[in-house]
Amino acid sequence: MAIGVFDSGVGGLTVHRELTRRFPERDFVYLADQANAPYGGRGGEEIVDLTRAGCERLFEAGANVIVLACNTASAIALRRLQQTWVPEARERHGRPVNVLGIIVPTIEAATGLPWTYEAERLGDKIEALEITGVFCTAATAMSRVYEIEIDKRREDLAVFSEPCPGLAGLIELGAPAEELDVVVRDHVDALRRRIGRHPDKAILGCTHYEIVADVFASALPDGTALIHQPSAVADALERYFERHPEYALGGSGRRDFLTTGKAGPQSDLVSQFWGAPLTFQPA
Repeated sequence: MAIGVFDSGVGGLTVHRELTRRFPERDFVYLADQANAPYGGRGGEEIVDLTRAGCERLFEAGANVIVLACNTASAIALRRLQQTWVPEARERHGRPVNVLGIIVPTIEAATGLPWTYEAERLGDKIEALEITGVFCTAATAMSRVYEIEIDKRREDLAVFSEPCPGLAGLIELGAPAEELDVVVRDHVDALRRRIGRHPDKAILGCTHYEIVADVFASALPDGTALIHQPSAVADALERYFERHPEYALGGSGRRDFLTTGKAGPQSDLVSQFWGAPLTFQPA
């Protein structure tokens, strides 16, 4: 049995790489739905259907626990799948299975508080607000998941999302560094103008953006903390397995990479990020 990692494309490799570092002996199956990437501009029901299909393919490939390494899928589809589809999948496959997201660990990292914590509303005026910027897809921004869930836990954190339509697609296609730099700087400046200043810290709320985290770091002022989803997700998954020993996980260190799109080598940008040439097999 394996750990499955799912994304609309190559962005989830940022989470996958950190998970394989944290669990080097475990078996992993990665699935990129490149035939339908990116998800950020799609409708809610379509995102749910595509995510469900991807998870089913990973269960068939032997995954017991799937990490949705996609903010859009986590924001739009995860709750529906956990509530209505995962119980049926457990019965059908005859083994413990589950689907986990990446937004909960990210919010825990952003707030420094557990997901179960909910702030007591005292009604006092907050004199000093710390501002967090979220760079994300249009679908994630429309869900307002970061604004809503962070506000439940920290009244002193103000959250502003900056949708970056098209950026994930450019990264997926391996766009030149110069083009990516212009696009990222435009979005950083757009967020600055909307807030009136730069954020104190920023969440890269799309796993594709982690591939160009250095570009975001360069576009933001020195000292702006970046909240990195891969390490937050790895920490959360480690705690999850400690609480759930019922999940049998393979120990051969197997690494499978599948795609619904065109199989074969990935872009130079992805290979450079990964640290070696990377080839996907047909899903």
